Amino acid sequence: MTKVAAKYFRSVRIGVILAMAWMAIAIPACAQKKDKNKNPPPDLGENIQAAMHTPDAQAIDQAIGEALGYWQIGDAESMHKYYADDVVLVSGAWEPPIIGWDNFLKAYQAQRAQVSGARMDRSNTLIKVNGDFAWATYQFVYAAQMSGRVVQFRGHTTLILVKQANRWVITLNHSSVVDSALPEAATPGVSSQPGKP
Repeated sequence: MTKVAAKYFRSVRIGVILAMAWMAIAIPACAQKKDKNKNPPPDLGENIQAAMHTPDAQAIDQAIGEALGYWQIGDAESMHKYYADDVVLVSGAWEPPIIGWDNFLKAYQAQRAQVSGARMDRSNTLIKVNGDFAWATYQFVYAAQMSGRVVQFRGHTTLILVKQANRWVITLNHSSVVDSALPEAATPGVSSQPGKP
């Protein structure tokens, strides 16, 4: 190979290397410029959060369950987060309504001092949501030990709830106790039809 040919190949090789280096720099820059013109991909975090958002009726049902759970174990501090400070409570007893969390807390603590093993089972819950306002109604069976004997009551509760700071809180709790006595069994052998045993 002659000196001229060797010089030519060297300059071609340097040109190819420089061209490849230029392409290595230019292609990513071009791609970045092209990406800037595109809309950014959606934030998947927002979509996941929206998909994980608990429907209001489900959130209310969960709040009621948790409030009753704290009520049963005597954790008034945790129970308070489910009740508005200006809550109104109407009990199943013939007494005036209890107004405000502080008054409810006193009544709740007085009741707990008289009973042990209190349990309330909830069933047939119905929830209706209208914006930041909702109501829920359910049946309950309450059982506890009081003065050495078991007491049991059946009844209905209706709650009115409002959404405050993205949380549902109870603003009205109205409970009614129904007669828990079972009907007496019919006496065998007594018939209301004449001539029939």
